[in-house]
Amino acid sequence: MADRIYYPNAELAKTSYCNSMDQYKKMHEKSIKQPEEFWSKIAKQFYWETTSSNDKFFSYNFNRNEGDIFIKWMEGASTNISFNLLDKNVKCGNGDKIAFYWEGNDIEDYSRLTYRKLLEETCKFANVLKSKGVQKGDRVAIYMPMILELPIAMLACTRIGAVHSVIFAGYSSDSLAERVLDSKAKVLLTTDGAWRGSKLLHLKAICDQAMDKVKSHGHNVESCIVISHLRRVTCPPGNTSDGGKTKNGTSNGSSSEVNLSWDDDRDCWWHEEMEDADSSCYPVWVAAEDPLFILYTSGSTGKPKGVLHTTAGYLIYAATTFKYVFDYKPNDVYWCTADIGWITGHTYVVYGPLANGATSVLFEGTPFYPQNDRYWSVIDKYKVSQFYTAPTAIRSLMKFGDDLVKKYNLDSLKVLGSVGEPINSEAWLWFYYLIGHGKCSIVDTFWQTETGGHVVTPLPGATPMKPGSASFPFFGVLPELLDEDGKIIEGEGEGYLVFRQPWPGMMRSLYGNHERFQTTYFDKFNGFYCTGDGARRDSDGYFWVTGRIDDMLNVSGHLMSTAEVESVLAEHGAVAEAAVVSKPHPVKGQCLYCFITPNEGKNFDKQLQDELKKKIRERIGPFAQPDIIHHAPGLPKTRSGKIMRRILRKIAVGDRNVGDTSTLADEGIVDLLFQLRPEA
Repeated sequence: MADRIYYPNAELAKTSYCNSMDQYKKMHEKSIKQPEEFWSKIAKQFYWETTSSNDKFFSYNFNRNEGDIFIKWMEGASTNISFNLLDKNVKCGNGDKIAFYWEGNDIEDYSRLTYRKLLEETCKFANVLKSKGVQKGDRVAIYMPMILELPIAMLACTRIGAVHSVIFAGYSSDSLAERVLDSKAKVLLTTDGAWRGSKLLHLKAICDQAMDKVKSHGHNVESCIVISHLRRVTCPPGNTSDGGKTKNGTSNGSSSEVNLSWDDDRDCWWHEEMEDADSSCYPVWVAAEDPLFILYTSGSTGKPKGVLHTTAGYLIYAATTFKYVFDYKPNDVYWCTADIGWITGHTYVVYGPLANGATSVLFEGTPFYPQNDRYWSVIDKYKVSQFYTAPTAIRSLMKFGDDLVKKYNLDSLKVLGSVGEPINSEAWLWFYYLIGHGKCSIVDTFWQTETGGHVVTPLPGATPMKPGSASFPFFGVLPELLDEDGKIIEGEGEGYLVFRQPWPGMMRSLYGNHERFQTTYFDKFNGFYCTGDGARRDSDGYFWVTGRIDDMLNVSGHLMSTAEVESVLAEHGAVAEAAVVSKPHPVKGQCLYCFITPNEGKNFDKQLQDELKKKIRERIGPFAQPDIIHHAPGLPKTRSGKIMRRILRKIAVGDRNVGDTSTLADEGIVDLLFQLRPEA
């Protein structure tokens, strides 16, 4: 069943922006062979204060033998992103259209924001930033939960040409300090705190610790602007915070108040600063290649990499991928569950949707609070048309059974999206049949922080779908598969996934470290951008991303991906979730170490282990049989649902020096997994 091809819904295809594979192939060919013409036509949909000349529209160098690596789009053009996302929408008659429905952590907390109000609030906060001395090119760090002030803050930065650096509000003070210090942020934006499910996060206190650490390294955050978020939201039942007074000694009796330390020379309240701020702010016109934002991603050395995206190319790529991949139409309601602290939230919660005048859901909560049906209730409540989430979330929700889903009306859905990792076929089929009722296209998107937007993905009205395959490259993207020696693999085969030429939304550098940018992404295969991921291409030309190269195993000379093994394990009816890492082996070089989370009511016993080993032998081969199968009642995941595989590797070898676990949703799971180690 998983090997079947699933065709787009004929009714959906009729009105899709790209409605056939023939149309896709023509558009893709033009985007590769005539990129200037292809993208300049799309660029005309936006406002440019000055335009680019044809001879400077697109230039790049991927060959280090010919000098420094560079990527440039639309040189000579200037624009302002907030103007294109807000002013332009208001002028086009979308002022009263909802930009965001905000759904809080608690079901009693919700709000909405129109495009006109979003423009006013953005201008007011842009003026607040200017009053704090923020100018074009200055960096502003943002450490916030998923609240409406977060996109407002980002857009306010773009209004005045400042560079925002959003830092996921689950990082520890050490991680926050490291990122603030690297970017030399002038201002830090945060909230007093936030509820994550039933857990209270003391965000301002974490920021205080981080700012002290930053100061000890010689940098001073000049202003910390704090949103009073806890006083306006519902405290989860059975929970109280520290109680007491806010910094100015006032109290409304809410159990959601916390005691805050306060530096009057540095700290200020968002609402007080906004009170008298002007609601108009003339946009600062910035050059096409001026920095837009920095977003930090993990580095193999342990030091985060500040991925730098610029203005014009990112704008047109975010807008175009959103339009075609989600096939968004004017009356649709779109929901991406990702946190804005990650690239998915930047491109497909903020910039892509707003560039298309979309109405989106902005969700602060978790899939499991207050009940395990929260996602389905939100889809029903807002009549969501496009739903974009992670395979990890899908697999986690599958184990609660189908009845929770069937309580809700999901008929409004048209397109389902998957992001973050390869999706196994069992989860794909559950998503397709139960959530999509067999009528929704699934866009299984492959991309990275560095790519800025989707690079390999189905198009919902055009691409016949294969469960687990990201299918074909997006417009402007030219992928290749290379072997270890850098030789191109033609036709069917498996190897390193690389790209031959840039697309507009691609990263331009690593902030403050262009040399690291060059060595990380271009040194391994000169002339190509190396994703760090492996992929295979089947006989029909479909791409199947097999996972990070460092998540690939070489067992007795056989190269395989952990994602491939996980997919087979997850097909077993007793398995809710599987995670596979490599462990050193004295004979094989590496062996498979598998973590298995059983479905509720299913036993983890020798019979299950034997069945799983047999399944791997049958589906992949005897060489792939796992050496160790570890009972994992839960897996170490971030609050966004990403599995922390580096921790699993440590557990596999019995090394308790697992590093920072502050971003985990449940830190206690690490100790439990060590206790359950088969060799313990």
